Amino acid sequence: MSKLRYIKNIANVALGLMLMAGTAFAQKKQTLDKVAAVVGNSPILQSDVELQYARYQAEGGTPNPDIKCQIMQTLVSQKLLGQQAVIDSVQVKDEEVDNEVDRRMRGMIQRAGGQERLEGFLGRSVLQYKDEIRDDLREQMIAQRMREKIIEKLNVTPQEVKEFFEKIPKDSLPTINKEVEVGEIVFQPKLTKEEKAVYKQKAEDLRARVKKGEDFASLARLYSQDGSAAEGGDLGFADRNSYVKEFAAYAFKLKAGEISPVFETDYGFHFLQVIERRGEQVHVRHILIIPATTEASLTRASHMADSIYTLMKKNKAIDFSSAAAYYSDNKDTKYNGGMMLNLEDVQSRSTLIPTDKLDPQVALVIDTMKVGEFSKPQLLAEKDGKKNYKILYLKSVTDAHKASIEKDFPKLKEQAYNAKMNRMISEWFERKRKETYIRIDDENAACPQLKGWSTATTAQAN
Repeated sequence: MSKLRYIKNIANVALGLMLMAGTAFAQKKQTLDKVAAVVGNSPILQSDVELQYARYQAEGGTPNPDIKCQIMQTLVSQKLLGQQAVIDSVQVKDEEVDNEVDRRMRGMIQRAGGQERLEGFLGRSVLQYKDEIRDDLREQMIAQRMREKIIEKLNVTPQEVKEFFEKIPKDSLPTINKEVEVGEIVFQPKLTKEEKAVYKQKAEDLRARVKKGEDFASLARLYSQDGSAAEGGDLGFADRNSYVKEFAAYAFKLKAGEISPVFETDYGFHFLQVIERRGEQVHVRHILIIPATTEASLTRASHMADSIYTLMKKNKAIDFSSAAAYYSDNKDTKYNGGMMLNLEDVQSRSTLIPTDKLDPQVALVIDTMKVGEFSKPQLLAEKDGKKNYKILYLKSVTDAHKASIEKDFPKLKEQAYNAKMNRMISEWFERKRKETYIRIDDENAACPQLKGWSTATTAQAN
């Protein structure tokens, strides 16, 4: 047995265990009536705790009774947040819950290897399982939204960042890994209209088969080159902003049951069918055919990259930032002077990237470069397997060092923010638990995380 197949089988077994555990405990929940805790007027069943613990183990977690205490703390906290959400009119729309249910089910279907296999594991239809988890997901989403409301006005000042930094013992200052700023100009191989024709025709042929009565989902599973293929091309509910404009134009124009003509986006050739429309949300499925890169298109991209390199390096007719804005095919970086962003710090739009987080191919190229230099065009593979020519630019290098307020203010600000946020949420829970009737049974009250949480006396409990 190959290593890949072995890993896949292990993953399937783990998924099977998780789903069977979930099924068993979901059935058991109907008959197991032990109340583990009461928060306000909301009970928490012991079966709720056991179900989440079973899922934790099935997903590879090491058996550890302490995990049940963490689960219990989460459930009690969730109830407190949910009850405050009612008071503050914090809500989650039905379509938002539906989207989250669909998102999770798509992931489960993909991991199981198809809807039929998943339903076999579950012992029920996907539709039934969706109904069973919807209320729990709604409660989780409301709790998360209430948590966001608690901290919505939270901010940290430069003075608070400085005070946070000064409280860190000098011998405990974190070490900041080596970081670089790297730019790129990307040249994607582009097909001519004639080269694309064969792929467009394949999409047209599949559309014709659907129109003649063949099952859309079956054809999607067999031929679509999109990640949704395993789900019959089903994309679930989404709003207009979830799709590129060409896709959204058809998705929100057609009526339920109608099939679009074949159209082209940056991803390839699609056609879609609208399943259902709910206000500003639409449920569609599609089939995608992705044109394959040709040697001729690679050669054209190579020539283009060489000519731009010559303009910058030899003729000095254009600088790197301008060349990226004019010629790069990467929309994520071309409007940022070609500079790559740290994907683990998207909110701050930081261009400082730890070297251990760089694409290994990029790291190998810039390792031989000096600050201020840009590379000759390099043929590099993307995560999806496609190859592009790139000119890389090394803007700066910051060696590993102990954190300082001068060099690392953005990182320290984030840490100070997180510390203040955790303190604010802890203080909120401390107030709310004192104001709320909370009874925790003896078994769970022994959890260190829940020490002092129970506000009910023995007389009240009885």
